[in-house]
Amino acid sequence: MESMKGRSSARSREAKRDQHPIPSQKDAYARLLSQHQSIKFRSYLEQFSQPTSLIHDDETGPQRPPACFPGSNMCSSNEKAKKTRGGRGSKKRVFEEYMSVHDVSSGLKRGELIQGSLRINPRKFQEAFVPSPDGTADIFLDGVVSRNRALTGDVVVVQVLPPEQWKVLKSEADVEGLNTSQSALGQTPLKLKTTEPSPTPDVIVEAQYSGDEDGLAQGVRNISLQGKAPDTPQKADHDGNSRASTERVLQRTGKVVYIVEQKHSRAASGFIKFLPDKNFAMFAPVDHRVPRVNVPLADCPADFASRPGDYANTLFVCRITHWPADNNFAEGRLAKTLGQAGEIEPETEGILMEYDVDFSEFSDDVLACLPQALPWTIPPEEIARRRDLRKECIFTIDPATARDLDDALSCKQLPDGNFEVGVHIADVSYFVEEGNALDFIASRRATSVYLVQKVIPMLPRLLCEELCSLNPLTDRLTFSVIWKLSPEGKILSEWFGRSVIRSCIKLSYDHAQSLIDAPDKLFTVEELPPCDPEHPIDEIHQAVLNLHAIAKRLRAQRFEGGALRLDQLKLAFTLDRESGMPQGCYIYQYRDSNKLVEEFMLLANMATAHQLYRTFPELALLRRHPPPQTKMIDDLQEFCDQMGLNIDFSSAGALHNSLHETLGNDEYTSARKEVLTNMCSRPMQMAVYFCTGVLKDETLFRHYALNVPLYTHFTSPIRRYADVIVHRLLAASIGAGSRLGLTGEEVHKQATHCNDKKTASKRVQELSSELFFSVFVKESGPLESEAMVMGMLDQSFDVLVLRYGVQKRIYCNALEGLESHHYRKVGKRPEMTLVWAAEDPTKGPIRQELSIFTLIDVQLRADKVPTKYSAVTKRPEQAQ
Repeated sequence: MESMKGRSSARSREAKRDQHPIPSQKDAYARLLSQHQSIKFRSYLEQFSQPTSLIHDDETGPQRPPACFPGSNMCSSNEKAKKTRGGRGSKKRVFEEYMSVHDVSSGLKRGELIQGSLRINPRKFQEAFVPSPDGTADIFLDGVVSRNRALTGDVVVVQVLPPEQWKVLKSEADVEGLNTSQSALGQTPLKLKTTEPSPTPDVIVEAQYSGDEDGLAQGVRNISLQGKAPDTPQKADHDGNSRASTERVLQRTGKVVYIVEQKHSRAASGFIKFLPDKNFAMFAPVDHRVPRVNVPLADCPADFASRPGDYANTLFVCRITHWPADNNFAEGRLAKTLGQAGEIEPETEGILMEYDVDFSEFSDDVLACLPQALPWTIPPEEIARRRDLRKECIFTIDPATARDLDDALSCKQLPDGNFEVGVHIADVSYFVEEGNALDFIASRRATSVYLVQKVIPMLPRLLCEELCSLNPLTDRLTFSVIWKLSPEGKILSEWFGRSVIRSCIKLSYDHAQSLIDAPDKLFTVEELPPCDPEHPIDEIHQAVLNLHAIAKRLRAQRFEGGALRLDQLKLAFTLDRESGMPQGCYIYQYRDSNKLVEEFMLLANMATAHQLYRTFPELALLRRHPPPQTKMIDDLQEFCDQMGLNIDFSSAGALHNSLHETLGNDEYTSARKEVLTNMCSRPMQMAVYFCTGVLKDETLFRHYALNVPLYTHFTSPIRRYADVIVHRLLAASIGAGSRLGLTGEEVHKQATHCNDKKTASKRVQELSSELFFSVFVKESGPLESEAMVMGMLDQSFDVLVLRYGVQKRIYCNALEGLESHHYRKVGKRPEMTLVWAAEDPTKGPIRQELSIFTLIDVQLRADKVPTKYSAVTKRPEQAQ
């Protein structure tokens, strides 16, 4: 935060000195740049046109990064000459040379090296971590040099340094600070909630990636060499708690010796800074985890050199093309001018480019793969090959604004008292033929990306919103799963097949909820959307009620069987139709109509997973959810015990039951549950796609949160490419399609790519919500709300803002009128005392005690830095 303020102030100073842009010799940028050899930079410009695609070694060796780029072992003749030249003209290396492919492979096999994803602390960019393969001990990378030009998200190989070079944590506050630093990274906060872009989840628990600086997640295994020496004197802290004064705790440290795969896009949004007497400018990324970049002056606006102050608030996108081993700065090119910082569309475009989201228009080659004769109708011969369900009472339930309707439901009571229940999914694989241009672009995009104000579709809109969308009163091709279910939800029979349906009505969640809430009411045509006259409203009403009754039983059975659901608050916005600006925001309510759809989507996904694995045990694309990290669970269990919280972490089901026990009986019960849910979310791992032929151990197939042996994604092929592959496999398994033209290894690679794109899309969705909320705070703030303390460090504490459902960190040094603050821990339980200066000189200071679940009053204020806002707590006497 302080660095961002400093950067904003620097831009303001630039604007005032357009006519005299020469920086002070004390400027840190200028000092570093004085070491930069301009001729070297110019010579590199000749290489910009060279491709930077990854070069693959054979299957037994790691992947080789691009030549002359971070992770490369191959350099141009110019680069080699620079490395070997001697004399006074040579430059000292900043970064170590990367290991060879052979040495890396050997080191990994011998267990001397560790491979993993790099996570850089967004709040302290000097700190980074790589998880250990055993899942219990993260490796700490201290400083930019130890990262060796790798960026956050990259798959790297790390060498653990000798114990004498490990980080010494001298106090409990240091330990807590390191724990939190690790948690503010790639897997934080692990917001375990439904991950669908609309409230129509078909996955119960998904660990959600976020680089949000307010989160806490990945734990540290701190290795205590001595604990405290036997003769160590005990020293009491300010609250009388006895502690050792010379306790030594160590954290393993390491350094990057190879970059296996560059997951980071190497693109960032930020600002450009004029440098006198240089033929390049300095690009300063908004994301501090990305290095500063030297960009050719020719890439900058034509009048930038003469009027740099005019661009102080202009947002640019830069792509890193090279990072020399002898320079703290990377080199790159300006890709685009976005517009003014703080405005929604430029900021959104910057987010999309940083996370490598393809939002370009679909090419003519791709569009040529679609039916050209419009309006399109289903060929009679295709209908003849399918089960014709067009006369059945089938309907969709989606958000009111949804335009890509990919799932529909049906429920018909049978004469024997049982029910025929169907889940009907858009048959995207009929239109997207394997191997064509449309299939290629869909496989690369892998997922639709849902922003607050728009959707970046995986498929062209003609498919998403017309040909594949299960629009009402229109014949559509589907893939169906139809069960015969008892009223108690027991599966008596099951059928998979290609079908054709005609949805009789498009219900919103509000419509479905009104039908559930009024079982005896006779609804009129005016109260619901247009409906097929072949199916009267009371028939649809009864079908919804029957589905709701069965879904409740299915849901109860799942949780009795040991499933887990960790819900967290979801912020939604109302937008001005003309300007697109946020007019208001509210916490989305997850209701019975959402749960109804969720249960049958889950049932269809689980049924499909079993069908695929039975038929193609070496080729099935499934989804697994590993159990939580043991060390973090142990620490959390100890914390909960000391907090007096009876939480059972022995299994997913035990945890679910614990979280649903009463946490008080007042208006703040739900808030306490939200805080506790957040704590329990931190140890959870990501759910991922995989190929069964590559992951041989069946015990690893399990989905921890659902507590089922097999699970996959089948229900959303319009917006998830993994589902398209699943549809192709399912069609082949029942003889309704040709065998999948991919090997197990190719399915595995596509699954990995889908994982990466799903993670990125989640983060983009979060950043979009954060952007809109920050604009809302700026336009409508300051905003006031009650908040509940949910975490604590020695210099700050985290709160859940109850009115808006957002989590925010409050820094003690930013609180006006605060004389001092005192942090302490009783075991694992953190506590803090805030001492406020007295407004009345005749009275003494006011002490405010904070711990987990403490209620405080906060105010949210817009920062001077665009798209940022801060939270401060009110003085106790100001609380209402």
